[in-house]
Amino acid sequence: MSAGATGVGSLPGGDAREAARTATGSFEDFPYLPELPARGPGADMIGRTTGLLVDMYAHVEPSGWRISDRPGRDTRRARSWLGEDLDALEEFTQGYTGKLKIQAVGPWTLAAALELHGGEAMLQDAGACRDLAGSLAEGLREHLADVRKRIPGADVVLQLDEPSLTAVLLGRVRSASGYRTYRAVDRQVVEGALRDLFAVHDGDVVVHSCAPEVPFGLLRRAGATGVSFDFSLLTEREDDAIGEAVEGGTKLFAGVVAGTDGPLSDPGGSVMGVRKLWRRLGLAPGTLAESVVVTPSCGLAGASLAYARAVQAHCVRAARSLADNPE
Repeated sequence: MSAGATGVGSLPGGDAREAARTATGSFEDFPYLPELPARGPGADMIGRTTGLLVDMYAHVEPSGWRISDRPGRDTRRARSWLGEDLDALEEFTQGYTGKLKIQAVGPWTLAAALELHGGEAMLQDAGACRDLAGSLAEGLREHLADVRKRIPGADVVLQLDEPSLTAVLLGRVRSASGYRTYRAVDRQVVEGALRDLFAVHDGDVVVHSCAPEVPFGLLRRAGATGVSFDFSLLTEREDDAIGEAVEGGTKLFAGVVAGTDGPLSDPGGSVMGVRKLWRRLGLAPGTLAESVVVTPSCGLAGASLAYARAVQAHCVRAARSLADNPE
């Protein structure tokens, strides 16, 4: 995976063809399958991923997504929108060869968000978490096969969104009442479930979290080939873990540009922090371009369409600046 730039996942608006045009036009060397949560439930990241599950279904309650016994309107809607998005991406990637990223929610963020019949999160039931991870693995296997069939020249990169992973590990996920938190899940259990899931894909697997305290070491041990994160949330406490990850060949998908509308600095300025990190870690500047992929700090669903386009073009220029002037 040579460096460059790509998107995180979500874009504003509800037009699948327009989104596919933007994602493939901005990132000619590393396009991605856009997500359009503004369309409503089923297009949001949790709903979209529940649509991929095999023999497990979910529907929308006022409190969020809840497990169902059979597929209903919400499942059908999620699957139909994903199909529409894939059709649009296929249209704009005719003859494409190279990296292509698709995104789904990882098992732990899904377990923290999905409710059991009684309203508590699946996270509190170890057996339910295992079933969920197994169902997700099957669904991802089918989804990956479908993407490969549609875009045969693609070298598919699978991104798993795990914004709640740190909260799951530290016992910070709130119960339905909000008065208590669920018990922390054992690190080995978390790591094992991720390792099994990563194994469904024989290509690169990236884990994305725009929350603080990303567990770089755990993700690397589980077999992630890349970690995608909000660069502004890093602290020097993470230096050692990041240094080890880079030296072990893990790609850093560094989210260096804000995901919501604001002024954009010059592209070289956006990656200044990455250069500083490299100096601090004593890493060779020449390895920067191979090790870092530049992205927005999180999805762009909350941005204006004009800003989303500008940010993506900005990421491409920032990546070029890193490659040309690593010092």
